[in-house]
Formats: sequence, structure tokens, C-alpha cells
Amino acid sequence: MTFDALLPDPATLAVFIPAAALVASTPGANNLLSLSYGMRSGFGPTVVSLCGRMTAFAVLIVLVAVGLGAVVAASETAFTVIKWFGVAYLVWVGISMWRAPVSDDGLPVPSGTPLTLARRAFWVAMSNPKSMLIFTAFIPQFLSPAGFTAAEFIVLSALYLVVEFLFACGYAGAGASLRRLKLTASRLRWANRITGGTMIGAAGLLAAAQR
Repeated sequence: MTFDALLPDPATLAVFIPAAALVASTPGANNLLSLSYGMRSGFGPTVVSLCGRMTAFAVLIVLVAVGLGAVVAASETAFTVIKWFGVAYLVWVGISMWRAPVSDDGLPVPSGTPLTLARRAFWVAMSNPKSMLIFTAFIPQFLSPAGFTAAEFIVLSALYLVVEFLFACGYAGAGASLRRLKLTASRLRWANRITGGTMIGAAGLLAAAQR
């Protein structure tokens, strides 16, 4: 089977790409993290940190391809365990953002090394069961109804990752633009509180989420 045979037909792509853009552009926990890191660490380190999110999504793609994603999607217990781990982690990240130090020169204090940022981005993505639902509920809608292969699923998922990465870079760029404004220390503290509070709010929404 050639690679071309695995690609969806143009009509499917014409629907899939806008739908993927809508999902990927949603200001959820992953994108808010990129926005905050862009503001505090700059565009370059934040783009490097996206390796963590993309790695998490790649792991989820493999899990779904081998059938474990369906188990999690169908299991109330598995979904609940992952969900509450995600809630706890998002609250911890939110509090860290809220309490993040700022300097007096109008620049936020960087959030950490790119490796540290990537590790946090990895766990934010992995600990959100909705990330897995993207690959168990959203993407399968665009696969061949006549019976798709794991390879076809992986190819379409890879296309989604490209869209996800591009929008994540957009959030990182928006954060970096805020960083260049050189806000006062007081306003930076408020920016930290807003982003931190939003992450805690995302944790609350996740806590209320049902399968």
C-alpha cells in the first residue's frame, strides 16, 4: 500500500482541516500554557516546549491505534482516574502561574528551561482525557467507513498534529508579543493571576466533564 492510498480523499480533507483547526484553536489548557510560556519565556523556548505536547499526542495516537484508547473511552473508572490526575496537575500549574515572580524591569521571569517547559506541556496534554477523546471520537469520524487501517488513522492523526502545532505556535507568538510590551511589574502580576486563574478554571471545567 502506497502513502497516497492512505491519504483521505480531497473532499474529506476539505472538511477535516477546518474542523481540526476549530478544535486546535480552542483556548484550552494546552494553548493557555503556550500563551503563558510565550509571555514569560519568549517565542523560541515556547516552541521548543511544544515538543512535549506533540510527544504526548504521539503517545496517545499509538495507544489509540493499538486499541487502548477505546478502553479508556469506554471505561468510567479509567476516565475518572485520568481526569482527576489532570485536575490536580492543572491546579498545580495554575497556582505556579499565579505565584510566578516578575522582575522590576518590565519583563516576566522565565518559566524554566525549554526542557522543563516541555515536560510540563507533556503532562498537561497527557493528563487531560479530552486529549485522548480527540483521537478516539473526533478523528475516527473522518476515516473510511468501509473499514480503516491503523496506518490510515496514524496518517490522519499526523495531519491533525500539524494543525495543532501551527495554532500552538500562534498562541506562543501572542504571548511573546505581550512580553515585548514590557508591562509594569504590577500589570505583569495581574497577567500571571489571569493566566493562572484561567488554568485553575480549566481544571474546574475538567472536573465537571463527563465522558
